[in-house]
Amino acid sequence: MTLEKNLKERIKELTCLYEVSSIIVNNDYRALDKTLYSIALSLRKSLQYSKFATVEISADPYHLISSTISKKTVLIEDDINVFNEPKGFIKIHYPADKFSKKDFLPEEKKLLKNVAINVGDLLERAAIRENEVVMKRKMEHADRLSILGEITAGIAHELNTPLANILGFAELLKNKETTNTQNSQDLDKIINSAIFSREVVKKLMFFACEMPQNLGQTDIVPVINDALNLLDPTFKKNEINYKANLPKVPVLMKADTIQLTQVIFNLVLNAIYFSPKNGTIKITLEETKKKIILKIADEGPGISAENVQKIFQPFFTTKTVGDGSGLGLSVVHGIIRSHRGTIEYQSNNPTGAIFIITFPKQ
Repeated sequence: MTLEKNLKERIKELTCLYEVSSIIVNNDYRALDKTLYSIALSLRKSLQYSKFATVEISADPYHLISSTISKKTVLIEDDINVFNEPKGFIKIHYPADKFSKKDFLPEEKKLLKNVAINVGDLLERAAIRENEVVMKRKMEHADRLSILGEITAGIAHELNTPLANILGFAELLKNKETTNTQNSQDLDKIINSAIFSREVVKKLMFFACEMPQNLGQTDIVPVINDALNLLDPTFKKNEINYKANLPKVPVLMKADTIQLTQVIFNLVLNAIYFSPKNGTIKITLEETKKKIILKIADEGPGISAENVQKIFQPFFTTKTVGDGSGLGLSVVHGIIRSHRGTIEYQSNNPTGAIFIITFPKQ
């Protein structure tokens, strides 16, 4: 190659690096596929035989080619590394019937390596940005639930005293009334309504982490087994199967056994409600050095994207009218939070919901 031609090739390579840098600087993270395609076109333009070249960029979930690839090609390639791990590649193809590997210039191989490094840096920044967005959403969601918890606790405390008075005086009047009179029947309705309202207040206080706890070192494996045994008739009545994958050794954590049982009951009953006939609910318990993870998965319809952020809020429900108060998951959230744990929703594959509860090891 002559000196002049060599200089021209070198200028094309430097121009390509400048263009790639400009593309990345002006990148729209919402359209990374367009950015990668522009990089592929820029790289192709810088090659000695650009008219015959095809640039292929693959990095999950993206796969782009600058033009149609011949059935048989000769190629050079370089890995795209994201956080020091190979996550894809960039390949430059020439038709095998017209070119050989000798037609690739050493400078083009260096250029390919530099472009692959730049693409890896871009994907790293995109991943960091996505993680920041997810964390921000989680923090905003936690803040909303925290504020809602404070408001709920205040409402519950304000309602407790008048409810106790209504229940107490209604019971006093009931004792003075002759049985089977209209007044007696009306007082029964007042008493039952007051008891129901008291239960609602109790659930609100669970959500706000205001209920007293009896925490002790507990093996939670038998707690889960006992809860599932009690629910066995409900499984059979609804024609739902279940599989429990629990460790055969004790899994110890500091917990209130009654409250933990309530968590399992609420989540499993929800799973049964939404499961199709002959569906299977899977209950899995795992233990690591730092965490205890309980998963409850069903094969129901799952939760729509617009409702995921609302499911732990009091009185929100997707059940039909009369089938749910909308307090079950909010109670679960409150109990788990009072145990310093977290609960997250995840879609099941191919359909259904998975609730993942994570408790820190004490």
